[in-house]
Amino acid sequence: MEEVLLMDMLVKPEVIPHNVTHAFLVSIILIITALIVRGSLSLVPRGIQNFVEMMVDAIWKLVDDNIGHHWSKTLFPFICTIFLFILLCNFMGLVPGFASPTSNVNTNAAMAIPVFLVTHILGVRVHGGSYINQFLGPIRSLAALPLMILMFFVEVIGHFARPVTLTVRLFGNMTGKHIILLVLGIIAPVVAPAVILGLGVLVSVVQAFVFALLATLYLAGAVEAAH
Repeated sequence: MEEVLLMDMLVKPEVIPHNVTHAFLVSIILIITALIVRGSLSLVPRGIQNFVEMMVDAIWKLVDDNIGHHWSKTLFPFICTIFLFILLCNFMGLVPGFASPTSNVNTNAAMAIPVFLVTHILGVRVHGGSYINQFLGPIRSLAALPLMILMFFVEVIGHFARPVTLTVRLFGNMTGKHIILLVLGIIAPVVAPAVILGLGVLVSVVQAFVFALLATLYLAGAVEAAH
């Protein structure tokens, strides 16, 4: 039996999942793009620099408006990287022969879990032990102790549900997008290509923005004072 298993492993070597290889490809494309933009910076942006600056400026305004100027410089690279990575991963699913890495749960979880960890690490760093006040509800007194305990468990469950919802939401939307585009392509392969491509681009941008927006709101809630 052991010899048969060994032969199967030799004949059928483990194949790297497509979401891993495509995610690495997306990372390489982002790094190369960043190097190209940095090497051709101009006071009057043109071409790819203009496009990248437009997206980066939009994410900067999102982070600065919600988190505040003090922490926006620290957290902006993290959130902007997530947005650009998800956006390019989503777009990759529109290229024939490629699949979107974000249509795999593992890829999305690999981004949602760091958001969860950074949120609470930052909350403890900013507020110290008083960070627990954000889990105890608006009323904090000895008479309201049962309510505080109930709110604590509700808040803990809600916070642990955040990475799950981030993961499943992106996975469900990207998988649903691929199915819809496939069905439309089969029904109307001549008439619908432009409509299909436009719909795919719209969904890809919206889902990347939603993930970045929710991550920003979670981080903003961690650094703000509990009232």
